[in-house]
Amino acid sequence: MRISLFAAAVAERLIFYFFRRKRLKKKERYAIITIMSCRKREVTMQETTNLQKTMSIQACTERVQKIVAVSYPCAKAYVHSFGCQLNVSDGEKIKGLLQSMGFSLTETHEDADVIVFNTCAVRESAEDRVYGMLGVMKKYKETHPRTILILSGCMGSEPKTLEKVRAHYSFIDILMGTASIGELPRLLATYYDTKKFVYDMDSTAMPSEQMQQVRNSGFKASVPIMYGCNNFCTYCIVPYVRGRERSRQPEVILREVQHLIQDGYKEIMLLGQNVNSYGKDLEQPISFAELLRKINAMEGEFVIRFMSSHPKDATPELLDTILSCEKVGQHLHLPVQCGSDAILSAMNRRYTVEQYLKTVDYLRERRPDFSLTSDLIVGFPNESEADFQGTLDLIQRVQYDNLYTFIYSKRSGTKAANMPDATSDAEKRQRMERLLTLQREIATKNYRRFLGRTMRVLVEGDSKRGDGWLFGKSNEAIIVEFMGDRSLIGTFVSVQITESKNWAVSGRLLDDERKEAVQK
Repeated sequence: MRISLFAAAVAERLIFYFFRRKRLKKKERYAIITIMSCRKREVTMQETTNLQKTMSIQACTERVQKIVAVSYPCAKAYVHSFGCQLNVSDGEKIKGLLQSMGFSLTETHEDADVIVFNTCAVRESAEDRVYGMLGVMKKYKETHPRTILILSGCMGSEPKTLEKVRAHYSFIDILMGTASIGELPRLLATYYDTKKFVYDMDSTAMPSEQMQQVRNSGFKASVPIMYGCNNFCTYCIVPYVRGRERSRQPEVILREVQHLIQDGYKEIMLLGQNVNSYGKDLEQPISFAELLRKINAMEGEFVIRFMSSHPKDATPELLDTILSCEKVGQHLHLPVQCGSDAILSAMNRRYTVEQYLKTVDYLRERRPDFSLTSDLIVGFPNESEADFQGTLDLIQRVQYDNLYTFIYSKRSGTKAANMPDATSDAEKRQRMERLLTLQREIATKNYRRFLGRTMRVLVEGDSKRGDGWLFGKSNEAIIVEFMGDRSLIGTFVSVQITESKNWAVSGRLLDDERKEAVQK
């Protein structure tokens, strides 16, 4: 029998009264709340819409604060971000919003009053992993019905996710898209007021600039400079879940970066689906190269990195800027995806192999050992042996320091998912092994060029090699391992390279840094 909202609210207040006085046993409390939570849950936007009209985000934040203070003493929140660095950055903003509403952060969901899964939708395997975790959470919610479960991120912007939640995951309380992070106080306030499932799947709005981030590192910071993508590569779901390109105002970015530098951050990572397109949509256009030069001119000891770059927008101006700016990392991640013009056309990449190689040659003519990495997809629909051989030839020609490789898998909602594919999975796996073998040989040879050099390294943490070993990244984005004191983490050091592998180099910390660490 359906219990009215009024009756449910009264009953819940009585239950909380007994909670506080411990007049109910633990099992009895869970049983009663479970019964109460079985009242009809309706997917509705009306409550959210009405609340939007009457309450500001600040007012919603204050309302949640009051509810938390009364009903959730010592309230905790758990945020798990999947996928790319943009998602990680979004997760940092979610943490900041939850803190502003009175939640402390926890590293485990077992003691959390709010659980947020900030999801990735780039590959269906990533979605399957999330749904697997949600299967576990179903049982958890049965015994912890007051815990609020939020699904956010790229999956939250997909219409099919809403359908699945309605059909199979009704225990999810809030669903929000990539551009709805700033609406979290409103969504939470609505849920607390109605006890109904609420959602906001917008992927087009510009995130608020007022959100504070709880950064995962004290010396490395990610700064989104734009959102969305206009490229519509046929294998990629991103434009559909993150919307079209929207650039942040340069003065806002510069102010954020300046504050980070003043706070002692040593690495500034500029993020966007295609950072090379930055500024084209602004009323007063500014190029990404110009933005880099402005940040490079700031005082302080730091390194500027960025991702991701699209080859079609890697202009000579940008390449010259990278080479000439002393604070910009001397490394470029330039995803090529394939070495066949036919496949590149089917991917809608909008460049040819020849055009890509012109960009590479432009860099290498000016700096022969410039560090390049790339993304490659093996087994795109109807990739022939000749197409794949073109990829191997490209790898041999470019001599990448590292590759991020993927066997193509269908992504529902993309054009490539409907393309015929006659290539077997076994053949795709065999091609991938051939590619990796070649790249290992190239990287083994390439990394030897660092032997005897002194490299500037930002120390990131403990190495997997064991006690006393640290690791960091050089200006070239090369992993460097060395023996040193942990007090060096978060600082720049000089390391003389004595050993090379196909994925990293190692060496000896120079005496000045060693002495400084001992003194500390």
